[in-house]
Amino acid sequence: MKLHLKIKRFNPEIDKKPYWGEYDIEVDEMDRVLDALQEVKWTVDGTLALRRSCAHGICGSDAMRINGRNRLACKCLIKDEIKNGQITVEPILGLKVQKDMIVDMEPFFAHYRSVLPFLVNKDPLPENGRERLQTIADRERFDDTTKCILCACCTTSCPSFWARGEYVGPAAIVQAHRFIFDSRDQAAQERLEVLSEVDGVWRCRTVFNCTDACPRGIEVTKAIGEVKAALRTGIIA
Repeated sequence: MKLHLKIKRFNPEIDKKPYWGEYDIEVDEMDRVLDALQEVKWTVDGTLALRRSCAHGICGSDAMRINGRNRLACKCLIKDEIKNGQITVEPILGLKVQKDMIVDMEPFFAHYRSVLPFLVNKDPLPENGRERLQTIADRERFDDTTKCILCACCTTSCPSFWARGEYVGPAAIVQAHRFIFDSRDQAAQERLEVLSEVDGVWRCRTVFNCTDACPRGIEVTKAIGEVKAALRTGIIA
């Protein structure tokens, strides 16, 4: 089938402002949007820039706006996205465009690092080299937020983040949630202190864009609500 692919292009080294590149290519309806972008890059215009790695929805590197919604290009089938023979692709919002679909992810990862996204436990290691154990119920408490792949789809779909890039954002809160509610961890209060600051969790306006955008199906808004509840009550349960 024929596809008209409309791609927002911008190279700050030579372009004064973004423009739309338009390409007509042959695709299969079961191809993914990533396949269509690669067809453009490999056979039509080699200057097109985009990130991709695993191409199987695990690495999260090919996050972009497809028909106005944050998605992973490797998970979107042509047949599901094509409208009147066309698909529109843009870089994710709220982060500086370096070239075409590639944005500067450093501000995003700086927010991620700010919430201490690692297990903190200062107790002596268990004897006989065993791991730190927890019950099935304890593990299930934070299971949903372990699925995050740091693609930034949720954070860059958030109006609060668009308005103020200093906002820590949904992805960082999800990562904090994963450890705040881990029974083995001992740094919940430190993370809650970070999230109680002016650009922390209270900037969330419960728009639900983040939940809709998550390619892993994480209930992002629910996790944010649970962190808010822990801050209000001082109870982590």
